[in-house]
Amino acid sequence: MSKIIEIENVTKTFKGHNVYDNMTLVVESGECIGIVGENGSGKSVLFQMIAGLMSADTGVIKVAGKTVGENMDFPQNVGILINEPGYIGYCTGYKNLQMLAQINNKINNEDIKKTMNMVGLKWNDKTLVRKYSMGMKQKLGIAQAIMENQEIIILDEPFNALDYKTNSEVVSILERLKKDGKTILLTSHQHQYLNKLCDKMYCIRDNKIVSFTPSMQAEYFSL
Repeated sequence: MSKIIEIENVTKTFKGHNVYDNMTLVVESGECIGIVGENGSGKSVLFQMIAGLMSADTGVIKVAGKTVGENMDFPQNVGILINEPGYIGYCTGYKNLQMLAQINNKINNEDIKKTMNMVGLKWNDKTLVRKYSMGMKQKLGIAQAIMENQEIIILDEPFNALDYKTNSEVVSILERLKKDGKTILLTSHQHQYLNKLCDKMYCIRDNKIVSFTPSMQAEYFSL
């Protein structure tokens, strides 16, 4: 495997709070990586920096060998779900994805239909997004993150507030993406799903990202 994400000595202060201090992380192509940490520890900040949505104060972030913010502002082939995307509530899920697809103009309507079927949504469902259940919105978010066949999939809390059945469906989707060789970065407070999916687990601690060792897991899960 080759290095697809390289984070070197990154420092980030956010809203007067030191989030990362000389943080380093390497992700190999095709790996599924889980990131855990307390609320406010910087999981979403990390994902936004990798995607070019937020800049590091110091250090270097490379995606597929190119430096974010230098060789490119937004890495290519990265699909991301952070918080709830800004969907247009009075449109259907299919229409929302159509409009998003027009930004890069890389896929056609058949690709969108195929992706919606993959995540368990009916493309011809006339339900407006504002009437979607939490599970449907989460599936739509995953669909927009993968519909352009991105090589890197970044999902922040994809299991948040979902029932067991929907979580199981999301796990199946991610297992299929792993089998296809996608590089996947996940955060979740539901660690049983991370344990099932991830090749490696990391924890944000003392403003750095460190390996999530068995002793650390025992300490973390007892909190």
